[in-house]
Amino acid sequence: MRVLVTGSGGREHALTWRLGQSPAVSSLWVAGGNAGTAQIATNLDINPEDVPAVVEAARAHRVELVVVGPEVPLANGLVDSLASAGIPAFGPTAAAAQIEASKGFARRIMDEAQVPGPDYRVFRDARAALDFVKGSEMPLVVKADGLAAGKGVALCSGPEEAMMAVRACMSDRIFGASGDVVVIEELLTGPEVSVFAFTDGESVSSLAAACDYKQAGDGGKGPNTGGMGSFSPPNFWTPALAQQVRGTIMVPTIQAMAERGVPYRGVLYAGLMLTAAGPKVLEFNVRFGDPEAQVILPLLDTDPVEVMLACVEGRLAQTPVVWNDRAHVGVVMTSGGYPGPYQTGFEISGLDRDLPNTIVFHAGTGVVAGPSGPRTVTNGGRVVTVTGWGDSLADSRDNAYRRVAEIEFEGAYYRSDIGEPRALEQEEQWLPNPAPPNN
Repeated sequence: MRVLVTGSGGREHALTWRLGQSPAVSSLWVAGGNAGTAQIATNLDINPEDVPAVVEAARAHRVELVVVGPEVPLANGLVDSLASAGIPAFGPTAAAAQIEASKGFARRIMDEAQVPGPDYRVFRDARAALDFVKGSEMPLVVKADGLAAGKGVALCSGPEEAMMAVRACMSDRIFGASGDVVVIEELLTGPEVSVFAFTDGESVSSLAAACDYKQAGDGGKGPNTGGMGSFSPPNFWTPALAQQVRGTIMVPTIQAMAERGVPYRGVLYAGLMLTAAGPKVLEFNVRFGDPEAQVILPLLDTDPVEVMLACVEGRLAQTPVVWNDRAHVGVVMTSGGYPGPYQTGFEISGLDRDLPNTIVFHAGTGVVAGPSGPRTVTNGGRVVTVTGWGDSLADSRDNAYRRVAEIEFEGAYYRSDIGEPRALEQEEQWLPNPAPPNN
């Protein structure tokens, strides 16, 4: 098959790498891409968010499957436009992508499906939102309703913080139109986990789970980022918990979407909090996570092309999805200063120093000409994700950090605690109470 991946980050390199292992793939292109995807596919100089340009490229290269990586083109209707052109695409339509693009829409779907989540209110008026905050118990979470590149969420311990977050969204409009509506939720506590399932709009596959690290600094300190690392599978991810999440969250959500006339096809990502009352949904995303994709996709034993086509063609029930449970740890290396201002264009050394049980997924990288040949340089905030695997989480972590130590560029930064044993008091106290699967 002739396959096109859209996007330029670590997730897209991981998708390209996994798709390239399929015997079904004969030609592989990436709309956007980076220095890593250029080594295993043909990069196209196209903005992956430019819907007409992606459709035209798919036509020109006679592409038989488009795999959409980022959320923005999904929300902007790339899958719809490709379908109109007769080109199969893996991912939800714009209507279905609202489950990430609008947090208010997601909460309404959850209410209809009786999916557990935090108590919440949706506000379109800043004064009403501020009045609500003044009379509410703390802590609260203030979220911009629309897409904000993972930065539209504020955890607020007091009313002043919450009011500042409301004003930043609705008055200062730091997230543009995405903050014209805000969702204010109760702050839940417990272990967080990212859960992924394939779906064709009716059937839901078996699940895979990962934990990620959002804060820039060790120990969960510092500003929020797009993700500093991840590991899979979590030690608390049991068959009983997987059954409960699938039966009470994933399947009811997909059923509610279908009943609304907006069937969801693609991969559904649920960000969950394991509370004392059981798992609750913090958010839904409409694509693989980043950096979770870099530890989840290596677990997919089933041919990815087979799974994705089954989702597109509505026959997932006849396509078992098998995940292995080998431990993987992914460590993100960033430009100095990220997630604040940073410089790019620095040469990266050590990428060719291969070590057993490791792989480097590129994100913010590019290639420039040099006197002795092409050079790989930094071209973004998150530069690479180094993934290690082994027989245990400790082995995987050691392998990943050994490979990290081989890679150098000016200002390179990474957390040193990715994959370390976490405080498990809450995890040990939380006991899943499996509900019967909802088929």
